Amino acid sequence: MADRVREPYAAPGQQREAAMMGMYIFLASETMLFSGLFLVALYLRLEHASEVVAASRQMHYFIGAANTALLLTSSLLVALAVEAAREGRARPAVLATAILLGLGFLALKAVEYRMEYAEGILPLPGAATEFSSPARHAFMNLYLIATALHAVHLSIGIGLLATLAVRLLRGTLPLPERSIVMVNAGLYWHLVDVIWIFLYPVFYLAR
Repeated sequence: MADRVREPYAAPGQQREAAMMGMYIFLASETMLFSGLFLVALYLRLEHASEVVAASRQMHYFIGAANTALLLTSSLLVALAVEAAREGRARPAVLATAILLGLGFLALKAVEYRMEYAEGILPLPGAATEFSSPARHAFMNLYLIATALHAVHLSIGIGLLATLAVRLLRGTLPLPERSIVMVNAGLYWHLVDVIWIFLYPVFYLAR
């Protein structure tokens, strides 16, 4: 089946290049969003090193490490599914496994938030929190914003992969003609993974 060309494109190759360009621009905008948070974290680390280190030591870094392993494994599976799609082979079970790993990440993160809430270090509205300095409070605020924003992005990625898995099962995503859809979904998933790889040392390992 030939790849259907939509206006204003004249050839499938041109259409694919435009789709990739659009995805790269989107990924760049997402990178800029999280880069701002990382710059704030760097400022806190430089200006209030001792307070940041003390706050980081309260993090449950074993949970963070487990979540890092889950996302790295899921990215490998997504990469395998994308490569198979390029070769014309559907791998919905591989995508489903990646989705389960992503859900596992969110479940562990929810458990971690609950533990931090009980310990009084998660600055949620109405929470009974106690911080020894404004810098520690700012660090935990930044942690909550960055990790919650990441969780939202991961949830979107899970929905995207689930949609693709269903389409592969139903045979409504022709491969390899429409493998560009899988490629772009994979790029988004890898971005979410890379963001966490930076979040983990910034908040959990600043010691």
